[in-house]
Amino acid sequence: MDSKETVFSGKRTTEMAYAILPDRMPPIPDEKMTEAQREAANVVREGPRGEVRGPYWPLLRSPGFFKSVQSVGVYTRYQCPLDRRINEMATMMAVRQWTQQYVWNAHYGKAIVSGIKPSTLDAIAEGRRPSAMEKDEEVLYDFLIELFANKSVSDLTYENTVKEFGEAGLIDILGIVGYYTMASMMMNVARTALTDGRPFPITPVPTQLRPLTPGAVSPTDYTLIPSQRKEFEGI
Repeated sequence: MDSKETVFSGKRTTEMAYAILPDRMPPIPDEKMTEAQREAANVVREGPRGEVRGPYWPLLRSPGFFKSVQSVGVYTRYQCPLDRRINEMATMMAVRQWTQQYVWNAHYGKAIVSGIKPSTLDAIAEGRRPSAMEKDEEVLYDFLIELFANKSVSDLTYENTVKEFGEAGLIDILGIVGYYTMASMMMNVARTALTDGRPFPITPVPTQLRPLTPGAVSPTDYTLIPSQRKEFEGI
């Protein structure tokens, strides 16, 4: 592998190039779909998403599962009564656990517009606790971090979360995390590609490398060309 000496943060290090591996389950042209796949795809095309993209291309390999999962996606995206800011923060925390590049990229703009501070997203991306969170964000963060670490939560954390969001809200949070965990697993296995070959926006943890190409989105500039905007409207 080609490499060269460089300086990062005032220290000498090695710069290397890495290849992004190809999509294992790319979009299926309509003429190559089975009747069951075409029927499943039309359910999404006729719904609020308008077209098949992101995790739904891998999912389309199993049309029956596709139709069930997309109903859950419609609820989490369009019908869930949780504050959109909490919905998006739960999404971003879930996909950070799996370093899911497509979903992080697709939801970054939504998260900013919903009211999440860029510094909060930066902290989640870097695997550290955000500072200056809103009270409900702190409750959510503590609940999910404990859940990720322990596979359940203590009585105190459970009570704090129910007090803040109610039992229905707690279940919705778990549903959001479950949905995006499932989507992350599928897309990581399928190697679902970002639109137009953009660079990955988040680095794997533990952090041992830093992208030198500007990320796909940033707090100050996430202006998109039309083909990129589809990701922000979609999953």
